[in-house]
Amino acid sequence: MTGRMIGKVALVTGAARGQGRAHCVRLAEEGADVIALDVCEAVRGVPYPGATPEDLAETVRLVEATGRRIHAVQVDVRDRPALGAAVDAGVAEFGRLDAVVVNHGIVIMKPWDQVTPEVFDDTISVNLTGVWNSVMAAAPHVVSSGGGGSIVLVSSAAGLKALPFLVPYVASKFAVTGMAKAFAAELGKHDIRVNSIHPTSVDTAMSMHSSATTEAREAMDAALAGNPHLGGMYGNALGVEVTKVEDIADAVLFLVSDESRMVTAVALPVDAGTTAY
Repeated sequence: MTGRMIGKVALVTGAARGQGRAHCVRLAEEGADVIALDVCEAVRGVPYPGATPEDLAETVRLVEATGRRIHAVQVDVRDRPALGAAVDAGVAEFGRLDAVVVNHGIVIMKPWDQVTPEVFDDTISVNLTGVWNSVMAAAPHVVSSGGGGSIVLVSSAAGLKALPFLVPYVASKFAVTGMAKAFAAELGKHDIRVNSIHPTSVDTAMSMHSSATTEAREAMDAALAGNPHLGGMYGNALGVEVTKVEDIADAVLFLVSDESRMVTAVALPVDAGTTAY
């Protein structure tokens, strides 16, 4: 099936690379115009390289290659006024907003007794407060566009299952899971569906199985050195170490398309079975 997003406008955060770029391209391939947001800089304490303006420019190029329009802005989701202005500008250009994919996030892997207040605060501010900021900036536009819509919050397998060496990350992602259900309850009267999606390790810069960087793997190895028996908690039932960004983008497409018009308040694992045990 093609053309599932024709006539619709989608907003994606964390759009410069990785999962965010894949979501932008997949939705554009199905007919959506895209509002693409990303901070495009390193975040304090994060061990892997941040996205760059050049990465966001490549997302623009790939979306435009599908024949769809894209409005890209470099903005920090922690800066609510700037984020609101960026969303407003994109909606003003395209005239409506139908789908929102809140995809951004950071992970800083450390054993519990090495987590500093700065690590905890930064993780919560990006992964939780930044998600709330994004929904609050975008949801009024979906309401005013009429006809309902869909909001997808990208949580994690760590938003359904506790994982070691990730206390701040797990806390933020469990909170996002609950936030999606709470928003779903209130936005349902506008025929707006809100769901969360829960990937396992995906081949992006932040993954310990990344094909592009080694920083996350080195952080995992260092953490496991002090508590090696916990490594099995990261196993997947399907026996794969890592999934592809396209695997997650296909699930996002389902949740923002009319095919899932009766699906809301659902926490959808796309995790190769890691939350099965």
